[in-house]
Amino acid sequence: MSTPSSAGLVRLVAAREISERIRDKNFIISSVFILVLLVGVLGLQVALDSGDDPTRVGVVGDVAALQPALEAQGAAIDADVEVVELDDEAAARAAIEDGDVDGVLLADGPELLVEQQADGTLLTVVQGAVSQLSLDQQLSDAGITGLAVPEVAVSPLDPDADEDGQRVVIAIIGVSVLYSLIILFGQFVAQGVVEEKASRVVELLLATMKPWQLLAGKILGLGLLGLAQIVVIAVVAVSGALAFDLVDIPGELIGTAVSVVAWFVLGYGFYAAIFAVAASLVSRQEDLGTVIMPTTLVLVAALIVGIQAAASPDGALAVVTSYVPGLSPVVMPVRQAAGEVAVWEIALAVALMVLAIGLVVRLGGRIYSGALLRTGGKLKVREALAAERA
Repeated sequence: MSTPSSAGLVRLVAAREISERIRDKNFIISSVFILVLLVGVLGLQVALDSGDDPTRVGVVGDVAALQPALEAQGAAIDADVEVVELDDEAAARAAIEDGDVDGVLLADGPELLVEQQADGTLLTVVQGAVSQLSLDQQLSDAGITGLAVPEVAVSPLDPDADEDGQRVVIAIIGVSVLYSLIILFGQFVAQGVVEEKASRVVELLLATMKPWQLLAGKILGLGLLGLAQIVVIAVVAVSGALAFDLVDIPGELIGTAVSVVAWFVLGYGFYAAIFAVAASLVSRQEDLGTVIMPTTLVLVAALIVGIQAAASPDGALAVVTSYVPGLSPVVMPVRQAAGEVAVWEIALAVALMVLAIGLVVRLGGRIYSGALLRTGGKLKVREALAAERA
């Protein structure tokens, strides 16, 4: 019987991790929770967007003069105004009671009828229209006609501000999901290491493979599962946003989603190795929290800096941390969405991250190898390195 190759052993461990995890209740619950939360956010946004109903103004009287004045006032404050012609005051009261209009303007008063009180938009539109018509009439009575009113030119300083805001929101949501999944799957890796040490299963596994093969298989298996999960989340989010027309920048939305997924791969590879190595230093689940807490705090700090980078993508803190391995997977996607980031900056951040992953795996593999068969209390890093050399 031929001995399996290193790649074969790594694939075997990866397949085992995937098989065990997809049957794990915590994994299933967390996956369903994230998707339900995402669908809820999309539904809430659809509901908020659909809440922008037009302001329906009934008119009793000179509709020919009032309708263009009301619509012009609505356009001036960026409100959709719909004018409804009514025959008399009785019809006006019935329309208000039935909810057909928000209010009715009686031209003879002038008087505005409402059910309880006039909201800001309705009052502004009606008052503006009545004032404009009154002014025109007074000028006409004074013999002043054909008065030319210059049109004010509008020059936006940042015409793409709304789109920039959408990109930032998308990026923040994306990196929040990225952060959550790195934490989740990093803990899965750590818990698996401790479970194998506590049950002595690791002794049987190391009889047939090397420690680095076991470490690589764990990281690869759970990494593929995490990648599949974040891809599903990205597809659902992007498809929902496009289907319900929630964004004005579909190309940017897809690009940001792809960027977040790519940075997840790098971030997971870095942190999963650290979580696994840290977990190998203890033999009980009760001690796991103490050894992974520093790494978790680094991730929390990365998320905080990433969110702050949305407000100041070119600030010193955002720029520097977007190159720091461990922080860059959370900060750089936000910088990419919030401002212009040169290609060389992204390439440099990726290169530094890949280099850091290589160093962590190399050094972490030695610690992992020396600590796996040591049970009992919490092991120190130098003790694990000494055991590996021995």
